[in-house]
Amino acid sequence: MVCKSGMKYLVLVLVCLSVVATVALAFNIPGVGKYDTVKAANGMITIPVAKVNDGKAHFFKFADGGKEVKFFVVKGSDGHLHTAFDACDVCYHEKKGYEQQGDQMLCKNCNKKFAINRIGQESRGGCNPSSLPARIDATNIRIMVDDLRAGATFF
Repeated sequence: MVCKSGMKYLVLVLVCLSVVATVALAFNIPGVGKYDTVKAANGMITIPVAKVNDGKAHFFKFADGGKEVKFFVVKGSDGHLHTAFDACDVCYHEKKGYEQQGDQMLCKNCNKKFAINRIGQESRGGCNPSSLPARIDATNIRIMVDDLRAGATFF
């Protein structure tokens, strides 16, 4: 027989386990977590422009050889799509990446902000989103697998 205080602890533990399991499951459901998984075909990944053309940062991950390479695509106020690894050239060791704040991307480690319109134009090195080359036309963004592999050291 379990006493009332023991029953309260048991219920509390079960509720906590239920919440943790629900959160863990939610982040493994495609489209619910921060990163959408992309796969390569013919040496490149292709993302439809219509999927990322809304001015919000869209985060992706690409698995290669047991390593996940993470990147984002965001439309700037200049009307162009900008691509970068979700890693800072300096802060990447912390593995915190970026988040969007209006027309800027914020490094979640050092709190430095970067204008979206300048992403991809900054030189390598220093504190900025690490550039990820992409070919962008009216319908698709194409990123070469070799370019993703070149950024694997950030992750």
